[in-house]
Order: sequence, then C-alpha cells, then structure tokens
Amino acid sequence: MDFNLDGKHALVTGGSRGIGRATVLALADQGASVTACYVRDSAEVESLRKELADRGARGNLVRCDITDAEQTARLCAGADGAFGPIDAVVNNAGVISHHPLADLAPEQWKRVLDTNLTGMYHVIRSALPFFATTASVVNISSAVAHHGMPGAAHYVASKAGVMGLTRALAKELGPRGIRVNCVASGLVETDQMKAVTEEGKARYRQMISLGRLGVPAEIADVVLFLLSEASRYVTGATLDADGGI
Repeated sequence: MDFNLDGKHALVTGGSRGIGRATVLALADQGASVTACYVRDSAEVESLRKELADRGARGNLVRCDITDAEQTARLCAGADGAFGPIDAVVNNAGVISHHPLADLAPEQWKRVLDTNLTGMYHVIRSALPFFATTASVVNISSAVAHHGMPGAAHYVASKAGVMGLTRALAKELGPRGIRVNCVASGLVETDQMKAVTEEGKARYRQMISLGRLGVPAEIADVVLFLLSEASRYVTGATLDADGGI
C-alpha cells in the first residue's frame, strides 16, 4: 500500500532493531526522511546505515539515551537542523525484564519505567518546538497492557502508562493539529523472542487467533497507516496489532 510520505520527516526511537528498524526502512521506502536513534553502537546500527544508503534514502542515525532529557533535546534539535520540521514521531524504544514482584528490585522498576514511559515524555516534549504545522505521533505499547503478564509488573505498568499518555496528549495537542495514537503490539518475532523456547512459542501460537507470531514489518505497516493521511481523523486511539490474542 502506498502511504505517500514523500517530503515528510520522521523521528524514530529504538530504530536499529526489531519493530523500530522495520519502521525506519518502511518510512524510507515511502519517501520520508528519517532520523533514527539508538542507545549503543552495534553491528545492527551499521547494517541499517548501509541499508538506508543502498536505498538512496535520506536518513540519519544518532546515538541517544532517551532517558536523558538533555540528550533528547539535542536529538530533536539536530533532527530539525538536518531535515527540517518533524512531521512524525514513532516512540518505539523499550526494554523488558522478567522478575516476580518479590524479586523486582527498585533499580529494575526504574530502568523499565524510565525507558518505556518517561523516555516517551522526554522525546515528545523535546520535539514540540520542532513539529510541523500538522504532525503525527505513534507510541508503541503492548497487548500485555490489556491482559497483564506475571513476572513483569513493571513492563505491563509502563505499557499501560503509554496508553494513558497517548489519550492525554491527543486531547492536549489536538488543537495544534498534532495527532497522537498508540499501537498495542502483540507477540512479534524480535530479539526479545530469541530467549523463548520452541515449546514456549508453540504455547504463544495457541493463544493467537491467527495461529502465528507477528513479524516487525506487520507492525510497521500499522504505524505507517497512523502516520499517513489515511488516518487523518484518528487520534487518541489504541490500535491492537496482536493477531487476535
């Protein structure tokens, strides 16, 4: 499907792997200029840089820790300086760990909340002065925010918070022409799935109406829809992309 993002400038966090990487490449293929950030140098960053260059895309990869307000301020100012006003923000960066509540140390709680929720606050707030006249924000949440998950109270809480942040900012920023939506991603074949056994994946597939795990490009397509004119009257929404859990 052609979402026609020619001339648009998108900022994507957590852009080097998984859903973020698929989104960066999908945006580039739709004609957008892309600023993508990552938290640490890696082979994935360099391979993404090469893929963008091979496509002839206008892309810039920037190292940034989104839990740091000063770094996100520099990220957004630099993005505006490189490609002009920001038409789209995709808040994808996130972390997860698995600990029952009795073993969930304050440091782990803080790490996950700081990245998954406070990081989005930093990015959106830093981008505000640089948004185009009309702009679209897509926050990546998770289906676990609806259903819960044992051993991950901090992760579930952070992803539920993303949904609340989305609804609040849709109302606050709507008068400025800025749409804010959320994608609740289901079980997707990303690096986080590498630690799951085949037996575990089989159990997951039984939970999903479509009988399979998703792939990053399928979530990226949903993001493109929410960034495009096709969703121009959609804001404050959470779109479930979970295969029917």
